[in-house]
Amino acid sequence: MRIRLTRAIAFRAHHRLADAAASADANRRRFGWTAESHPHHYRVEVTVTGPVAEREAMVVDLPLLDTILHEEVTARFDGRHLDRDVPELAGILPTCEALARHLFGRIATRLPAGVALARVMVAEDASLQAECLADS
Repeated sequence: MRIRLTRAIAFRAHHRLADAAASADANRRRFGWTAESHPHHYRVEVTVTGPVAEREAMVVDLPLLDTILHEEVTARFDGRHLDRDVPELAGILPTCEALARHLFGRIATRLPAGVALARVMVAEDASLQAECLADS
């Protein structure tokens, strides 16, 4: 029997959607108000799956998962400007989709054997979120 476990965390960060090669006017026409730097209170949900150990009755050691999420998400993004302060996002539009895909790759490689990453969801606010799902 496999179980899915989801952990939710949050961080605050700024970003803007802009093409570095385009003028400010062109970016405003393409991206609207999001071409200007603005803050979000992001919510990230990470779902892992795996067998449940009989003795511990858990998919993954929660302190380990919390450490991974702190190091890969909170410590790297909280209080930062995503498109200026996070080198690996340079040149990428810091959309929910891009963040979910980026985080999926980083978190998946840190999980212990037998635990698989099923989903990373990133929400900018209550009206916009993106999910990166494991390939079926």
